[in-house]
Amino acid sequence: MRVLLSLPIAALGLVGSTVAYPYGETEAVLRQEPSTNQAKADAVKEAFQHAWDGYMKYAFPHDELTPVSNGHADSRNGWGASAVDALSTAVIMGKADVVNIILEHVAKIDFSKTSDTVSLFETTIRYLAGMLSGYDLLQGPASDLVNNQKLIDELLTQSKNLADVLKFAFDTPSGVPYNNLNITSKGNDGATTNGLAVTGTLVLEWTRLSDLTGNDEYAKLGQKAESYLLDPQPSSGEPFPGLVGSSINIGDGQFADGSVSWNGGDDSFYEYLIKMYVYDPKRFSTYKDRWVLAAESTIKHLASHPQPRSDLTFLSSYNNGNYDLSSQHLTCFDGGSFILGGTVLDRQDFIDFGLQLVDGCEATYNSTLTKIGPDSWGWDPKKVPSDQKDFYERAGFYISSGAYVLRPEVIESFYYAHRVTGKEIYRDWVWNAFVAINETCRTDSGFAAVSNVNKANGGSKYDNQESFLFAEVMKYSYLAHSEDAAWQVQRGSKNSFVFNTEAHPIRIASD
Repeated sequence: MRVLLSLPIAALGLVGSTVAYPYGETEAVLRQEPSTNQAKADAVKEAFQHAWDGYMKYAFPHDELTPVSNGHADSRNGWGASAVDALSTAVIMGKADVVNIILEHVAKIDFSKTSDTVSLFETTIRYLAGMLSGYDLLQGPASDLVNNQKLIDELLTQSKNLADVLKFAFDTPSGVPYNNLNITSKGNDGATTNGLAVTGTLVLEWTRLSDLTGNDEYAKLGQKAESYLLDPQPSSGEPFPGLVGSSINIGDGQFADGSVSWNGGDDSFYEYLIKMYVYDPKRFSTYKDRWVLAAESTIKHLASHPQPRSDLTFLSSYNNGNYDLSSQHLTCFDGGSFILGGTVLDRQDFIDFGLQLVDGCEATYNSTLTKIGPDSWGWDPKKVPSDQKDFYERAGFYISSGAYVLRPEVIESFYYAHRVTGKEIYRDWVWNAFVAINETCRTDSGFAAVSNVNKANGGSKYDNQESFLFAEVMKYSYLAHSEDAAWQVQRGSKNSFVFNTEAHPIRIASD
């Protein structure tokens, strides 16, 4: 899942062209409903291959395919983000030919060169995690997929090279890093604060790099930044136990506000608290304790039920005594987080609440014309748009941004629900979402963002295919229907891998 804030579709100029195109590309390939899970897994592999072939034909080695105009974009510094982000999924799918192409590309990347600003967060979760995950998988349960050990070793070498380029970001009075970097001048954007998720979603990748290289420098940098989030100061930065503000002062590590949410900008901080405990319960028990506090406070203070649909549960936001009754597609990782924490800690109350959140996010999908959920929605009865009153009464929410930009979070939580409960309904929901995305977003060369999930064919297509389509949407859709394996999420404390926020499986420290 992404920390990127939910934006109006016009703001997608940050990541690709904003020119809209009328629907008219390839019709869905799923003419006949596959009858077995293997057939469904194969259908997901076909969709992955379709997007990969388009990327290779029109965009490689650039960052993204522009899937309507059949061109390319470089929103992630031109290092081939889609290729690196696709690596772990290609490994899991057993696509040796794709894996070898990516490995050869990774070995050639010069991470010291780019003319664009570098995001410490985005570069960590996509590039660094993608390479570390590939290394963990190819050195472990997928060791028979690639014969060239030198190319596998290059994944770790390049991970170290990238971290060495980025580590100056942490050279601040507090150790809270800058996010927006000029790696040529070792400068930054002059920000005085950093975001909660941006600061708190580095520790897994940087710790894993230290554990693999034996150099504890990287882990210390990530954990120093995290330390301010684990012991929030001043007290106004923690309005409820475990729930903290959105901005941290780079100068002294103090919280600059007490604005609380699980939305984009805050989301993956909470995600990583429990995942660090999964990664190594001995070293990171404090992270688990903070997640438990946050989870309990979330149930008590942020859970919200729309007036027309009291059966649904969404998470509201809180700021200085006021609640905002709105949420985002980004937020829908929350069900999976509660389910993971619940199974690892043997807390059925967390699992049950996570399943309620999953139900709420599924409702955002099944209520729209395309059967894909919107980018953001609200349920404040005072703010219902006049043209959505009937929709609000029926669905329990109104749409504030109808875009779908190939986000994975809803499918991600469906996946966790299926793996932990074993119930087929959640796997069915994964399939329904995949089919809807395949039908609505597919083009001749890949998959495109769409402007309005509640209009026929998703309204207009936008010329942008985010790299996380490969890393997350395709991976979770495939894993839900493929056989059990070491990288799959397991019940209880039996996990051998833990997924970073970009769905790259990282081998746990004790495994």
